[in-house]
Amino acid sequence: MSEPLSPAEAGKRAAALKALDYVEDGMRVGLGTGSTAKWFVDLLAESGKNVTGVPTSSRTKAQAEALNIPLVTLDQAGWLDLVVDGADEFDPDLNLIKGGGGALLQEKIVAAASERMVVISDPSKEVAALGGFDLPVEVVQFGWRTTSKLVERCLVQHDVDGRDWTIRGDGPYVTDEGHFILDLKLGRIGDPVALNRDLNLIPGVVETGLFCGMASAVILGQPDGSARTIG
Repeated sequence: MSEPLSPAEAGKRAAALKALDYVEDGMRVGLGTGSTAKWFVDLLAESGKNVTGVPTSSRTKAQAEALNIPLVTLDQAGWLDLVVDGADEFDPDLNLIKGGGGALLQEKIVAAASERMVVISDPSKEVAALGGFDLPVEVVQFGWRTTSKLVERCLVQHDVDGRDWTIRGDGPYVTDEGHFILDLKLGRIGDPVALNRDLNLIPGVVETGLFCGMASAVILGQPDGSARTIG
């Protein structure tokens, strides 16, 4: 007999289960990365729906392969009908912070190539303003300390409550694409659209974890197994 799920895991499962309502046979579906997205991949395999998946990380690829979900690369798929992924935070405009799992670059590329992005989450990720969760910024390894100084200078021009940062991991952590991640401790982000734009103008910055105007719906799973959809 399996152990009962914790309230947090029950909520993640509820959100992932509701997201299956968006999936139809024949779709090309982006498969997100993270603890909530992992639930969706598991339940998608159990559903028996006939889809082709495009994973957003090596971890998700390994999980989907083990579950016998047919996979192709994004270039092979060309364009996706749907991507289902988690989020670390989302605001009332459905702007997101993602990248806590380190896959933000591939996640954003897949989301940009999808007809619809559905985010699966729990109520703890709903915030009035982004920034409580550290903002990941993926940077190339060459000159990353110099890039970090340019990031600091950029932050001075923006409405944020903090400007500290750390390099992720002791190694440091290296992404699937061979980059480092700076985790920005901003506290609050007044204008996520402008911050995303300006950070991406910095040489050495590959991408940020700000997903602005990309999500079409957020599904909030509850510990009692119910789910509420926003958007």
